[in-house]
Amino acid sequence: MNQQTYHRLVSGQSKSLAAAVVRLLLTILSWFYRLGVCLRNFFYSAGLLKIHRVNAAVISVGNITVGGTGKTPLVIWLSRFLAEKNIHCAILTRGYKTRKTKLTDEPAILAKGCPDAEIIVNPDRVSAAREAIEKSDIQVVLMDDGFQHRRLKRDLDIVTIDAMRPFGYGRVLPAGLLREPAAALKRAHAAVVTRCDLVGQDNLTQIENKIRQINPDIVIARSIHSAVCAKSTDPKQFELEQLRDRRIFAFCGIGNPDAFFGTIQGLGLNLLGSQSYNDHHCYTHDCLTDICEEATYLNADMILTTQKDWTKTALLMPSKNIPLAYLAIELRLLTGKDQLINLIEEALAGRIQLE
Repeated sequence: MNQQTYHRLVSGQSKSLAAAVVRLLLTILSWFYRLGVCLRNFFYSAGLLKIHRVNAAVISVGNITVGGTGKTPLVIWLSRFLAEKNIHCAILTRGYKTRKTKLTDEPAILAKGCPDAEIIVNPDRVSAAREAIEKSDIQVVLMDDGFQHRRLKRDLDIVTIDAMRPFGYGRVLPAGLLREPAAALKRAHAAVVTRCDLVGQDNLTQIENKIRQINPDIVIARSIHSAVCAKSTDPKQFELEQLRDRRIFAFCGIGNPDAFFGTIQGLGLNLLGSQSYNDHHCYTHDCLTDICEEATYLNADMILTTQKDWTKTALLMPSKNIPLAYLAIELRLLTGKDQLINLIEEALAGRIQLE
């Protein structure tokens, strides 16, 4: 079952009898998953499972749903914020490696977007944090995708919530997209709602109200993924105005492909066609050939993708006749920025000397 089919199934869009039966089976399985998650959280909260502290401030950026919610742009924003204050940080990421190309996606993006930070790729967050601290004079550890990784003691928990799919259809895996019940937001200190430009104001208000019902003291910020330009290999850069004269075919393999395609359309670009793949898709020669052939058939003069997908495909494209570029984005906070910065500074004040 591919990602799109699964989303139609768990969201209830698939109305067939077979889909209803599968949803029932997934719901039964989700009961066992939920029990396991709740027991694990109870053991950590009760001190029955050990939480390790390291000699640096720890900020976790995570989410409560599977799929892309915009964690990586927020980690980059945090890294740059710390760099401006001359605070040396390390970023812990588990990393996803393609089987055939040996290229990584998130770590490569983090390395490019956070030149002042140490990037440590290791699924064991405690070991990774200790490695980073021993390796150099690290003051702050940023833990990418860390909300469920409770072994490492953190000073601040920030959760990203995708405004397009905020609460995983209200059910935990595999019946929905929730990694753990939404009540887990009680552990978070801040929530950054992402892609706020792709939904209406009423939806955003409902999302914020639900978050505050769970955690009245949480700091909430709204954000968008602001497109900056498109970049290619030369290093060639296309300004947004230049893109409006292009005929574009787009593809991606991310958790929320609709967000990427919606961003392109929101820029007023001429999107001729698109192709989406599962998150962390392992691109083969055949699927890249299909992309080139479809773009050629539609008479496109640019193939546009995400930075994550570009990192994995730029050197492998079978045809160079149509330029391949990625849409460079930056996180931009619309509301709650001052409150979020105050929260960060308060969390760090007790652990490091702030300038």
